[in-house]
Amino acid sequence: MDRVIRDGKVAILYSPGFGAGWYSWHHIEELVFDPSIVTWLEAHDMDKIVSYLTLKYPDEYFGGVDKLTIKWIPQGTQFRIEEYDGAESVQLLLNERYLIA
Repeated sequence: MDRVIRDGKVAILYSPGFGAGWYSWHHIEELVFDPSIVTWLEAHDMDKIVSYLTLKYPDEYFGGVDKLTIKWIPQGTQFRIEEYDGAESVQLLLNERYLIA
């Protein structure tokens, strides 16, 4: 799977705003890392992102695209995308605390 890596960090795409989520609504792992979307998002070219998604994934819902954001995390870090009321957050495994029974 292609990813954008800079200075040892990977670009993760998620939607932190309330309403519709990004990954939490479509569950397409490739779209969490998609290099084309990262490039267009950095260039503030939402029209290209929407056109690309419409052509490549015509049956998916992408309501969270308007709040799409890039988070850079260290390469090799385990993470998950959490969602509450459409607002997504990136949780790193190394920041998780678990109790042991």
